[in-house]
Amino acid sequence: MALTQQTIEEPLRARFGDAILGVEECLGQWTVEVAPQSVREVCQHLRDDATFAFEQLVDVCGVDYLDYYDYPEDAPRFAAVYHLLSLSHNHRLRLRARVPEERPVVPSVVDVWASANWFEREAFDMYGIIFEGHPDLRRILTDYGFAGHPFRKDFPLEGHVEMRYDPDRQRVVYQPVTIEERNLVPRTHWQEAEEDG
Repeated sequence: MALTQQTIEEPLRARFGDAILGVEECLGQWTVEVAPQSVREVCQHLRDDATFAFEQLVDVCGVDYLDYYDYPEDAPRFAAVYHLLSLSHNHRLRLRARVPEERPVVPSVVDVWASANWFEREAFDMYGIIFEGHPDLRRILTDYGFAGHPFRKDFPLEGHVEMRYDPDRQRVVYQPVTIEERNLVPRTHWQEAEEDG
């Protein structure tokens, strides 16, 4: 049975009601928009129900919609996106839960799919999305003392401190940046022509 809006939306709405915020198709793949507090229950149903049988969680990633084209200003800034695969039916499905900047919290799905463990840690580290109930939610890609979340669109491209290994202290230290600020905006041919006269 192929996935259609009807075969996805009707059984999910019948079971979860208003927690299913919408179902849409884009580029041949279906996305289910779900209320953040219901993520775990919906994921467990998508795994256990034989008509869906999404046995595998392929990825969990964060999305930052700050200044996103045509995105409503009052909509939640972040989203946790789950990519599911049914090996039994050869189906893929995307599940998205939007969370506000003030409280970017969704329940962890580590007990549904163990593969979510490191994916959720990565989304926490890069975007600051908190996965409530995660057994060990700590940074995975940045330093232990790192401040901020580097994939947020408002994260500064140039910091004020740098780190280096200090052989005298025999540990990593932070110090003010010693390099000159760089111009990160590429020059155009017109700017070069104007400067050349």
